[in-house]
Amino acid sequence: MTPRKGIHILPSLFTTGNVFCGFYAFVAVLNDDFYHAAWAIAIGMIFDGLDGRIARLTKTTSAFGMQYDSLADIITFGMAPAFLAYAWVLKPFDRLGWMAAFLFLLCAALRLARFNVTTPDVRGSHFIGLPSPAAAVVVASIVIGFEDLFASRINPFVMVMVIYILAFLMVSNIKYPAFKKLDFKKRVAFSRFLFVILFIYVLATIPRVALFIIAVTYTVIGPIGLLIKSKKEIREEISTSTQEQ
Repeated sequence: MTPRKGIHILPSLFTTGNVFCGFYAFVAVLNDDFYHAAWAIAIGMIFDGLDGRIARLTKTTSAFGMQYDSLADIITFGMAPAFLAYAWVLKPFDRLGWMAAFLFLLCAALRLARFNVTTPDVRGSHFIGLPSPAAAVVVASIVIGFEDLFASRINPFVMVMVIYILAFLMVSNIKYPAFKKLDFKKRVAFSRFLFVILFIYVLATIPRVALFIIAVTYTVIGPIGLLIKSKKEIREEISTSTQEQ
């Protein structure tokens, strides 16, 4: 008889928090409470970021934890933001609206599946494609910003374009920093320390603005990095061909 294997409680609790945030986002959307639905998705990202780190720190990583985390992610960062975007502004587009929302969900699922079959040594310090939590928080931050700051909704055509761009970035081969090897014991320059303090202050005082800035900045880092790398490679090729002549 094969002995039953238990689960690690601490990281699983944080993953469960992620699942709850995704579920609550659906409940809030059904009650036309788009603002709190968006915040639920954003808070879910915090739980998602903590469960893996806690598992690594406590040396409680497991295959169960990885699968549970992926299922949680598809709920909170795939289904919830797609449903939120559709109910918030895409519904009047009928078929075009729900197809755009479905495309977001599909690309989030494909992104997670590709991540799961990628070996740790290949992942390195970068993600391949925009992580689904980041894409979901872009959607959430737009909803939060317009609902709170402007008491209105974004132009539906703009939202459709945002959804398509995010969907493409999730399944692209563009590299994004993973920030998995942050060493808090390492000494840093005083200017960087001040920047971190300023960042925490902005996040605490105007979280809705900070959330949008963080989400958009991280989203564009990938394409900008790819553009810089491409220009550098072109210059090197031109320099090499000139030297050969």
